Amino acid sequence: MIRSPFETLAEEVARALLSVGRPRARVELEAPHLAAGGAARIAAALANHLTPSRKARLDRAVELRCYGTVPVVEGLANLGNVSAVMRSAEALGYLGFGIITGPVTKVKVSDRTSTGAERWLDVWRWNDAAEAVPALRRAGYRILATVPDGGEPIEAVDFTRPAALVFGNEEEGVSSGLLASADGCCTIPMDGLTRSLNISVAAALALYQARSDRLRRRGRHGDLDEEWKETWRAIYYLRSVPGAGAILARLLL
Repeated sequence: MIRSPFETLAEEVARALLSVGRPRARVELEAPHLAAGGAARIAAALANHLTPSRKARLDRAVELRCYGTVPVVEGLANLGNVSAVMRSAEALGYLGFGIITGPVTKVKVSDRTSTGAERWLDVWRWNDAAEAVPALRRAGYRILATVPDGGEPIEAVDFTRPAALVFGNEEEGVSSGLLASADGCCTIPMDGLTRSLNISVAAALALYQARSDRLRRRGRHGDLDEEWKETWRAIYYLRSVPGAGAILARLLL
């Protein structure tokens, strides 16, 4: 499911208010009201509870976030690999992150491997490619599957066009169902005798290439408009400030 950042902010507000014993009936009324058009108020209320250096880091991260290219992992059996791809994606400035669980019934992020990267990502989950592909297309993304060989060289791909970059599982790669639905395939060129890369390494290389391509073609990687920046700033502050619920409750008085 792909949600707007405004829905995400409303959920964060509701979670914070419930944590301080706000009655659920009131939260159902207050959270959407506070989140709708209130991102700047929320951020302002929480800003003084962040150290200047922490606030600067969060503000810079929001400013540089990319939504135009989204990494998507499909059917990864090693959950540590999911976390490792998340870590690379977050470090390189991506915001959206898709997980197609496939035969994996439960995806649990490894804090040790991801170092908490999932806190700063907008994580979307689907059961299979049949759910994921239409959702991504409705959101404006073309589907690019990564394959070991036979795809367009990744350095030739124009990543200024919105794209969901799909990485398949460790054994079989991208599923046949997703390949059949994809708008194209891309390949990381390899000159050695080894036929494939570890999934986390392949993802890091591909996402770095996408970032470099965006910088070369348009001069910047980040692409959030001002309203989305303000909304994600409020979300990041909420996720960073201990006792944010009590601060928001006072804001509603």
